[in-house]
Amino acid sequence: MVRLDLMLVDDHGTPVAAGWGVPIRWDGRTETLPTGYTQATIRAVEGREQGVAPDTLVICGAIVTPSLKGRGLAGETLKALRRLAEDAGWPRVIAPVRPTLKARYPLTSIEAFMRWSREDGMALDPWIRTHQRLGARVLAAAPASQTMTGTIAEWERWTGMVFPEAGDYVIPEGLSLLEVDRSADQGTYVEPNIWMQHS
Repeated sequence: MVRLDLMLVDDHGTPVAAGWGVPIRWDGRTETLPTGYTQATIRAVEGREQGVAPDTLVICGAIVTPSLKGRGLAGETLKALRRLAEDAGWPRVIAPVRPTLKARYPLTSIEAFMRWSREDGMALDPWIRTHQRLGARVLAAAPASQTMTGTIAEWERWTGMVFPEAGDYVIPEGLSLLEVDRSADQGTYVEPNIWMQHS
């Protein structure tokens, strides 16, 4: 079994970054991509249970120690994950990318946001650019990559906000809006991502 979680350490053995992914079988067509992070994970589990041989690595995350951001460690983590896929003989590497700058534009659709670019043609979003610099290209929007629900009290605790009425709310670091339904005592947040494929 291929280990698809890794940790980067410095010269003293201190962890500085981590990354992980899941293996799925995918035919390479945009229209058959998982809907996002959650469905990719489900496909990986179901594929393993059914004995389906994977041929694609889905990079699920790469995290860098906050004080060390901007030093290229995220890119090194992505490259290390790609090497795991190469060693396993999988020809494809994809990622449901969570664009960090999108939180400043929660009212903008993910389809519009993923088209925003700088004068040099690179994406406006820095995390998308990190993938682009490694040769990745945008495949498609994943407008419902993950859905998170909780009671109103839970959402108030998680966000540090108060939700006195039903409706849609901008929340800290949210890429989209939180929908609050007071009659059901529930808040629902649907997070969009962007599918990218590494060459």
